[in-house]
Amino acid sequence: MRPADFAPHPLLRNAHVQSVLGSSPLRRGLALRRARHLQRRAQPVILDAGGGVRLAGYRTVQDVLPQARGLAVLLHGWEGSARSNYILQTGARLLAEGWDVFRLNFRDHGDTHHLNRELFHSCRIDEVVGAVAALARRFPSPALALAGFSLGGNFALRVALRAPAAGIPLRCTVAVCPVVDPHAGLAALERGPRFYHDYFMLKWRQSLKRKQALFPQERYFEPKELAQDMRGLTRTLVERHTPFGSLERYLDGYSIAGDRLSGLAVPVSILTAADDPVIPVADFRRLALPPEAELDIAPYGGHCGFLRDFRLASYAEDYVAARLARATGD
Repeated sequence: MRPADFAPHPLLRNAHVQSVLGSSPLRRGLALRRARHLQRRAQPVILDAGGGVRLAGYRTVQDVLPQARGLAVLLHGWEGSARSNYILQTGARLLAEGWDVFRLNFRDHGDTHHLNRELFHSCRIDEVVGAVAALARRFPSPALALAGFSLGGNFALRVALRAPAAGIPLRCTVAVCPVVDPHAGLAALERGPRFYHDYFMLKWRQSLKRKQALFPQERYFEPKELAQDMRGLTRTLVERHTPFGSLERYLDGYSIAGDRLSGLAVPVSILTAADDPVIPVADFRRLALPPEAELDIAPYGGHCGFLRDFRLASYAEDYVAARLARATGD
């Protein structure tokens, strides 16, 4: 089935239903049951990402084939983690199909706030490249593949851009609803239903408070600064904790809009939904991609939802599994 043919149950077609239900406690229970094998066999790994940075994740070795198809590295979205619903569901699917799976946590995500003193921000691409390179060296595999969701999809595509120069033998990359133009994404969150903005801000503030408790000698933000909206708190983060100097330069720093992906030398597939309430679909239609890149826009799906029916299985899992299988000739 092509993404254009994705047709969820009529009661699930609303973009907000798709987006919210995908991260809901109901789907959480289903994800945990489905991913029991993935989590039970997982081994925690801390990676030297370069420059003194440590990133952590979980490696699960498949046991269904004589030899693994390869190593699939999964990247979560902003304020998600290696245990997010979509990561567990996709990881369980790939594990069952014979892939070793590594679920990477970005800095300050999951239970990793203690590993690095400085704060996470979305321009920290070098350390993610370093972590993937460390994985390739530490766990040699017949094929190395990368799949990311939302901000993780943005990171995955930027890693793919840098993979040849970094000596990473990346076979393919899949991005689901990746952030394309951060300027437009921030504006969409501000214009859209308030619960998206408030959901992300609640999780971000909790993360920053946890970081502060672990590093009491640091003064990351004052309490009144934490009360700002997303634009205000991001601006404070940029001006105090990054070298970019302005919010605009920071947002440009992790943009993949326009022709920024035109130099891709690694096969990539991008899946998004025309009704995504968080990432404007117009951003995807303006991308200048190399001929080998694949861009698929489904009519429905919301943000990282793509739920078919009330069993809450996601077409995104099928998409990622199919593209990885194609890259290995299976």
